[in-house]
Order: sequence, then C-alpha cells, then structure tokens
Amino acid sequence: MSDEAEAEAEGPRGERIAKFLARAGVASRRDVEKLIAEGLVRLGGKLVTSPATFVAPGDQISVNGKPIAMPERTRLFRYHKPTGFVTTHRDPEGRPTVFANLPQGLPRLVSVGRLDLTSEGLLLLTNDGALARRLELPANGWLRRYRVRVHGKVNERALAALARGVTVDGVAYGPIEAGLDARMGTNAWLTVALREGKNREVRKVMAHLELAVTRLIRTAYGPFQLGSLPRGAAEEVNAKVLREQLGLDAPKRGREAAAEPEASEAEAAKPQRTPRARHAGPQTPRRSKG
Repeated sequence: MSDEAEAEAEGPRGERIAKFLARAGVASRRDVEKLIAEGLVRLGGKLVTSPATFVAPGDQISVNGKPIAMPERTRLFRYHKPTGFVTTHRDPEGRPTVFANLPQGLPRLVSVGRLDLTSEGLLLLTNDGALARRLELPANGWLRRYRVRVHGKVNERALAALARGVTVDGVAYGPIEAGLDARMGTNAWLTVALREGKNREVRKVMAHLELAVTRLIRTAYGPFQLGSLPRGAAEEVNAKVLREQLGLDAPKRGREAAAEPEASEAEAAKPQRTPRARHAGPQTPRRSKG
C-alpha cells in the first residue's frame, strides 16, 4: 500500500503504531514490528500485539518500559562513520556501535542503510524511520559513490563490463560504474558507483574480479556528500535543503510547530554543524594522489 493510500485508510482512526514509532525515530517499521513481536511495546498500558494497531492523539506509548514522545520535525544528519563500528543500536557480539559514539546532544536516530564494521565514510542518520525506509528504496535510483582501495591486478576491461551488471554466487547485481583512479604497485584506488546497495555488494563484486578490498569509503549518497566532514563528526542538513531535495513540505508536527527561521540561499547550501565526536583520524585520500 502506498503512503497516500495508507493515510487515507487510517483516516480519523489515527496512525498505525509501526509508522508512528518509525516517525518518532524509535526504529524502522520493520524493526518496530520485531519489537512488537518481542512484547516490548505498550499502548495505554496494554501490550500491543499487532503493528496495525492505531494510535490516536494523546495516546501514551512505551517501548521497553520507556515512554515515547510525540514525533518531532523530520531531521537528517550527515555522519562520517569511522571504521570499527557497527551500524546498529545493539550488537549481540558486544562490538562498539555507531549510535553509542555519536556526538552529544543529538536526538534518537536511525540510519539510512548501513555501512559494515570495516567500511567508513558518509552515513545518513534521521529521526524519522519512515523517511529512512523511503531513502533506502532502490526505486529512488539514488547513486551511492565510493572510493575503494584494492589489492591485486586491476583489469580495466572487467571494471567497465560491470556497467552491464554482474551475477556473483547466484546473486544478480545491477549496473555498477567502476573506474581506475591510480595504481601503486599491487594496490590501486577505484571510484565505484551503484544504485542498489545490496549487502556487501562492493566487496563481493571486487572479490569476483579477484581484487581484495582493503579500504572502502562512501563519499556520496544521492545528493548528499561526505565532503570535508571530519571523521566521527555529524552535521545536520539545513531544513530548507531537506525540503528542496526530498520534497518534505508536509505540515509541521508536534514540537515542529514552533516558528522555524527561513534559511538564506547561502545557508541552504551548507549543513548546520553539531558538536564533533571524540574520534579523529586521517581524512579521505585526495583523488589526484589516489
């Protein structure tokens, strides 16, 4: 069901609890459904057993015993993920997570897609789980761009052939743009761009070409760029840019009803800064040097 049809279906009954909690930044709708199945969600003190349960204005909701406030205005952040962190709120193996190491003062956030433990670079974070789900859809056709360091002999013809798509271990991957930037002995830097972003896609496709990925940096996700954002830092995307890029013109909700200053054209072109995290390190290598 489309978002428009879903809204019509809900009507005066309110909003489905899975969608409500996703907008509140608790988790994606899919993860909210898992929380409900685990018996962690209550509405008005009663256990919620179905993600199709409706929420009306003024309803009291709690997740794992913690009360959930009404959703705030939609916010989006660019975050420079360092290596060594998993993109999850809880890790059963006890590894450090992105969300436990964000700068102070940020709202509860969910990620738009993921970067694995040893990958780094641009990670989009939002307080609106419904928006995260929308931005992850391959149907949006947003290009994800990477700088990739590989070990092995690079066959430029094989790289060019990826533009027609490739099947690896029975998994069909869509067209991938890949080009050689620089060689350094048995190592090389590549620029890789794709639109699907399947699980570990870049690493699996490179392994298919007998290239071992030794560094993977996401530099862009759709119109949003990593730029010079320091490692471990987060910057909020300007509200006007958010509206222009994503068409978020819906009426303000809850705390968003407070007056919002209109950004100037110059301000709209750059994100707003939030405090930097503790993690610092070398930046993305200059393209001209590989």
